[in-house]
Amino acid sequence: MTKPSLPPAPVRRQADVPVRPATGVAWRAVFAFPNPVNEYAARITAGLVVVLAVATLLTGWGWGLVALAAGFWLRVLFGPRISPLALLSVKVLAPRIGHAKLVAGPPKRFAQGIGAALTSAAVVLFFIDYQPAAWLLLALLIVAASLEAFVGFCLGCAIFGFLQRRGLIPDDICEACNNITLRST
Repeated sequence: MTKPSLPPAPVRRQADVPVRPATGVAWRAVFAFPNPVNEYAARITAGLVVVLAVATLLTGWGWGLVALAAGFWLRVLFGPRISPLALLSVKVLAPRIGHAKLVAGPPKRFAQGIGAALTSAAVVLFFIDYQPAAWLLLALLIVAASLEAFVGFCLGCAIFGFLQRRGLIPDDICEACNNITLRST
């Protein structure tokens, strides 16, 4: 008996084969940050940061610093996909406002990085018994997050733009930041 022959497998061109790293994980996708970003969601997240930071400052609870730092690191590394504050902003609160106002993502990620650095330093200072310095850093964070949340001025984004104009951040990191025609209104 002869076995029935199967039709030949389709020949795939190299362009049809998805590129996967040897590990099987697309690490760029894991650490992706959205671009563009909904400015309303960013401002709501900043408002939630202000609430948590003020509560931490008023109670003197050092673990509030840890929660703030963890939230910033989650947003820097993974965008809004894992951070509880960002998820609440992006999935629940911002959609209630209506249409999205899109802004460039790289400056927002940079601003989150500044928040991560400030809160991480505050955590270290708090737990090595330099609480006044930790609370000073937290107060600076409250000012910056309040500017974003209530005025719409992103201090980290302004620093990003300054550094980009000075050539310290390459233009290709955020073309929309340098080219007025690429900015959404």
